[in-house]
Amino acid sequence: MTAVERTRGLRASFSRFVAVFAKELIQLRRDRITFATMIFIPLAQLLLFGFAINTNPKHLPTAVLIQDDSVFARSFMAALRVTEYFEVTTVAAIQGLTTSVFSRDLLGPAASLAGKPGPFEVRVHQRYNPTAETRLNIVPGLMGTILTLTMLIFTALSVTREIERGTMESLLSMPIRPVEIMLGKIAPYLLVGAAQMALILVTAYLLFGVPIVGSLTLLVVLTLLFALANLSIGYTFSTVATNQLQAMQMSFFFFLPSILLSGFMFPFRGMPGWAQVIGEILPLTHYLRIVRGIMLKGAALSDLQTDVLALGGFTLAAMALAVARFRQTLD
Repeated sequence: MTAVERTRGLRASFSRFVAVFAKELIQLRRDRITFATMIFIPLAQLLLFGFAINTNPKHLPTAVLIQDDSVFARSFMAALRVTEYFEVTTVAAIQGLTTSVFSRDLLGPAASLAGKPGPFEVRVHQRYNPTAETRLNIVPGLMGTILTLTMLIFTALSVTREIERGTMESLLSMPIRPVEIMLGKIAPYLLVGAAQMALILVTAYLLFGVPIVGSLTLLVVLTLLFALANLSIGYTFSTVATNQLQAMQMSFFFFLPSILLSGFMFPFRGMPGWAQVIGEILPLTHYLRIVRGIMLKGAALSDLQTDVLALGGFTLAAMALAVARFRQTLD
């Protein structure tokens, strides 16, 4: 094949891709409810989870039985209320109180009852998020969970919707390749993912005060890579399912383990070994490390190489599987 023929082939392939891309955009524009869902539901999820989730609860009901009506008991209870946890804290906090609240009461003859300091003291300082504010950890992770949910579902429905509406026959009759169909259908949703990302980042920064310590450009590029990974797996589901209900079920079957085993809801290192192995396969696990690393720690690309390579490998594997699974006929 000559260079001229190769150039013509690439132009023709690009033209077919643009045609599918334009078709999907027109269809998305006409389906206004779906388009509005893509924008407003993520915003609602961000607000609800951002304000509601707090791993440092306070003012929880607590019952205290005191059989000693002394000045020490009253001092202890006063300190207990000042902490704002009680109504509830942890055993470690209570033990810490017992060594500090009586310092002004154990004087004179009672000084011998005071505890003696150890030979050394260990002080632990949190380098990132030193005030332990839950929103600084939850809100960046919400961008990953929201993109996973929306990109998976709407792309998984793309091909099955064509089959149910009877328009797939026309698409298959055209001289177009599976990879061109896949890219043409994925590209519009990648733009939607970019809009969701911008909305979440602006809301996180202005409303929740989440900083972006690292490179915004790097964050945008890697977020689009993550969105592409979910679009690819969603498109793969659409090539396997025969109707939209099956596509939806497959999407949730993938989404739920992503939420539970990625480190979003529970500490990743606190899970059993087998759960960590499964979690390492999921793209959300690697993206959470990326987004939290860039926004909270100022991580550079060199610090995120392992997770970026894992995300890229997952994307390529999903796209290859989607092209291989694409049916050229409806039976």
